[in-house]
Amino acid sequence: MDLGRLEYLQALVTEFQVTDSTEAKEQVLANLANFAYDPSNYEYLRQLQVLDLFLDMLTEDNETLVEFAMGGLCNLCLDKTNKEYILEASGVEPIIGCLSSSNEETVMSAVTTLMFLTTPRSRAQTTALPVVECMLRFSLSANTRLRNLASIFLQDYCSPPQVEEARNLSKHTAVGIPLPKD
Repeated sequence: MDLGRLEYLQALVTEFQVTDSTEAKEQVLANLANFAYDPSNYEYLRQLQVLDLFLDMLTEDNETLVEFAMGGLCNLCLDKTNKEYILEASGVEPIIGCLSSSNEETVMSAVTTLMFLTTPRSRAQTTALPVVECMLRFSLSANTRLRNLASIFLQDYCSPPQVEEARNLSKHTAVGIPLPKD
């Protein structure tokens, strides 16, 4: 039986909701994150409330679920409607929380997502002082990908006074966000 795109995505969402298997949930969430890469799926994913599913998964204890959810949001947030939805759903806070993940891919997706979510209206939240402090730490990482991405964030999304304030504050306090494992 050949399922249409919407029906197939609905079947994935249903499988995620009904399965008790952690491995199956991880696989389904990975598939949904991959489908989130294709703009032709955006409307269907909104209709099926997959953005909410991804946002809900950001606070799970299972790092694999968090990684795939963060990747899915990263894939979706370039779309203006999805971006607005994530911002209106208070999605920035759990995304910022993902900056403290020990999973490199989760952190990379979180930084990229914050970049994509930055608008004149959201800038105060996406470039809040703790985020800028975190990016300063990441910009010193031995991990080239993370170092480069954090440097771009600081250069393109933060004002020089923000960066300077974070530098000065960092000299006097310990920032509690660990670097991801290499």
